[in-house]
Amino acid sequence: MYDEFYGLTGRPFQLTPDPRFYFESGTHRKALSYLGYGLAQGEGFIVITGEVGAGKSTLAAHLMATIDRQRLTAAQIVTSALDGEELIHVSARAFGLEVAGHDKATALAQIEAFLHHEAREGRRCLLVVDESQNLSVEALEELRMLSNFQLGAHPLLQILLLGQPEFRTLIQTSPELEQLRQRVIASHHLDAMEPAEVGAYVEHRLAMVGWQGRPQFDARVYADLAKASGGVPRRINQIVNRLMLMGAVEQRDHIDAAMLQAVLADLAGDGAFGTPQVSVTPAPAADVPQIDMPVAAAAAPVEAATVAPAPAFDESVWRAALAERDEQIAELQQAIIELADMRAAPVAPVPDFDLAAQLEEANHRIAALEQRPGDEAVLEALAEAQRRVAALESRTSEQEMAIRHTLTMLIEWIEAEDFHRAAA
Repeated sequence: MYDEFYGLTGRPFQLTPDPRFYFESGTHRKALSYLGYGLAQGEGFIVITGEVGAGKSTLAAHLMATIDRQRLTAAQIVTSALDGEELIHVSARAFGLEVAGHDKATALAQIEAFLHHEAREGRRCLLVVDESQNLSVEALEELRMLSNFQLGAHPLLQILLLGQPEFRTLIQTSPELEQLRQRVIASHHLDAMEPAEVGAYVEHRLAMVGWQGRPQFDARVYADLAKASGGVPRRINQIVNRLMLMGAVEQRDHIDAAMLQAVLADLAGDGAFGTPQVSVTPAPAADVPQIDMPVAAAAAPVEAATVAPAPAFDESVWRAALAERDEQIAELQQAIIELADMRAAPVAPVPDFDLAAQLEEANHRIAALEQRPGDEAVLEALAEAQRRVAALESRTSEQEMAIRHTLTMLIEWIEAEDFHRAAA
């Protein structure tokens, strides 16, 4: 194997998730931020989605390896097509519970008792569910029911759901999952790595197994690798694994772009290797959205034209999402303009608009005037001061309402931004 030839202490590009090789790309950093926020809330669901090979399982493995076991008891399950009752039993086993027979009620009772015990010991519980796109709506509803367990007013179980993009769509659109959707407190979609991050990713994994600069990689290799892999970590691992094997076979200490193109050509003709997204040809100059196609289609576009095209994204959904985004932006801008106009418009001919100071001054004047009863001029001035206080208080209330409305819209717009970006 190439690890011996290059003096490495292990296999840096294995395909199975390994928390030791976790690489914090920009999108993974954001995902960890959402995870941290969600875990700090201590309740509800956290949802992380991403394409196949985007690094969801590695992120979960990193989380499991770094949590404080004195404060958090975590269990992880990888789902297949489980129904609701099966999921309950799998969840019980994940927490180390042995359920006699196959009785759902018994399993639920043992899970609840376990959660209460952990809470009394000062530990919260987290259930990580990988490959959530395989779960039925019935199974997801069972997870929601598990999240109902409480000790007093304190929730006992928090759930992290990891899944492919279709799971995100299901959560967002299914009428049957409205109650679960309302309990999602944080979500993030893992994007591909940026092209500039690909080289750092490769060298990070190599460094974890003792790489000392042998072999060396041309800068052009990283640029072409980013195009061929689309920035998806698992595809990068597949390609570089084969590339270093070629280097070892040919006893090369220098990896260049020609070697990469030869590897890509081999992979394009090797359907059993499972890299249908790689391409031998450079990426087009125009910035055109790329759609994953089978290897056969990439190698023989003429024949592919005779086959019914694979379903592409729904343009009407895309345009509707953009229209909704533009409408929210316009509404937000209008709210900000109205707030600015409100702050600029004077209620009374007073030079400065520090409302708190004006209210304090007016109240002082009223207090002084009230010490001089019986004077008609004083009474008139007192009435005017009271009218001014009422106007200022009304203005303060309107301004506070406008600020709250604007902040609410900002929060809603930011939370919806990931969905809009994916639709665009």
